[in-house]
Amino acid sequence: MTRSAFVALVTCSNDDETVNFEATRAQVRRQIAAGNNIMCAGTNGDFSALTFDEKVQLCGEVVDEVAGRAQVIVNAGMPATFETVLLARAFDKIGVDGIAVITPFFIECTQDGLERHFSTVADAVETPVYLYDIPARTQNHIEPDTARRLAAHGNIAGIKDSGGAQDTLAAYLAVGRETEGFDVYSGPDHLVHWSLQNGAAGCISGLGNVMPEVLARIISCFNAGDEAGAAAAQETYGSFRKDLYGLGYPPALVKRALYVMDPTVGASRQPALLPDAEQDRKIADILRKYAMTS
Repeated sequence: MTRSAFVALVTCSNDDETVNFEATRAQVRRQIAAGNNIMCAGTNGDFSALTFDEKVQLCGEVVDEVAGRAQVIVNAGMPATFETVLLARAFDKIGVDGIAVITPFFIECTQDGLERHFSTVADAVETPVYLYDIPARTQNHIEPDTARRLAAHGNIAGIKDSGGAQDTLAAYLAVGRETEGFDVYSGPDHLVHWSLQNGAAGCISGLGNVMPEVLARIISCFNAGDEAGAAAAQETYGSFRKDLYGLGYPPALVKRALYVMDPTVGASRQPALLPDAEQDRKIADILRKYAMTS
């Protein structure tokens, strides 16, 4: 199996907080040049702050810019199954490679409820659906046994695990080994290499917005059988993650670090991280430490 990296792409914005589609396209080109695939409208893409129509247009712009040069997965997950299905059907028409569905947020779900939710979405579209587990943000967690049952669905192709716990990721990987056609993608940036060693199909990383080449190097070295190279790249990636995420909320910090490198990406929509001169100074110091800015 050839492993692959997806970057959970930031959604760029103008000063008035409208979406800057051209700047977003530029970020797509940057990731393709590094050798990465694209996930749009995910956690690092400020999906919870985007309107329905913005998400659909964003997906269309990304697919148009990619033009077959990389794979595109888009997140359709919303609190209600009804709107999730509407979004998924809109993405289905655009022609993406996969539709990720984050667990419902705000609404507390049972495991049976989650199974119905994901099955309903998967029944509604032709594009392969990927479960997306990030309990720290949604307060709903896909138990491994639930993932195992959903893996038997003909249109559920895998899961993105962003829980951060190695034992849960290991349990999902066990489901993947048991079920042909059910791929596991690692979300935690510190577990990319470990997940590949244990059978993951790849990763979907937010930090790749800032370090696209290092992320791509973990994957390319692993695919080439260069474990030492993959481990060295992972060491750099994990160290940078620890330094940057030590400053606060990871998605907002990823975008702010990218902003310090390239202001065209804009700020996150409020009430996310506000620009702060002292924090920007700390981010700039971290970027200089890793020779990412002068």
